[in-house]
Amino acid sequence: MEVDRYERIWLIGSAVFILTAVGAIVASVVFHTAELPEPAGRIEPELVTQTAPFDEPGLHQRDDGTWELVYVAQAWAWDPVEVTIPAEARGEEIKILSTTRDVIHGLKITGTNVNVMVIPGQISEVDVTFDEAGRHTLVCHEYCG
Repeated sequence: MEVDRYERIWLIGSAVFILTAVGAIVASVVFHTAELPEPAGRIEPELVTQTAPFDEPGLHQRDDGTWELVYVAQAWAWDPVEVTIPAEARGEEIKILSTTRDVIHGLKITGTNVNVMVIPGQISEVDVTFDEAGRHTLVCHEYCG
C-alpha cells in the first residue's frame, strides 16, 4: 500500500509528539516523584465542625513547634476566609489539613505547590513552605454550587 509523502510526514510527526508526551509524563513521575496523595484520614462529614482539629480552623503552632493550617470547605466559602502567616513561620514547613462537609472542592494556593482535592469524608493533607512575604490567593478549582 502506497502512503502519500505528506501523510507519512504527519504520521511520523504525530508519533514523535505522542512518544515525547508519554516520555515527559514518565520522567515527571520517575524523576520528580509525582504521585497521587493518599487521604490523611477519614472523618464523618456531618461531624466536621465537632471533630478536632476542624472544630478550630486556622493557623496553629503545635506543641512540637511545627505549624498546621486547618481549612474547612463548604459551598462558596472556606473557613478561615483569610490567613496571615507570621514572620516566624516563614521558611518553615506548614502542614495544611482540609476537609469538607458537603461536596467536592479543590484547594489551590497560587504561587505554591498546593493543589489538592477536598472530598467529603476524607482529610486531605499537603505541606507547603512560604519563603517570602506576599499574598497568595486560595482558588477552588471545582464547581460546588
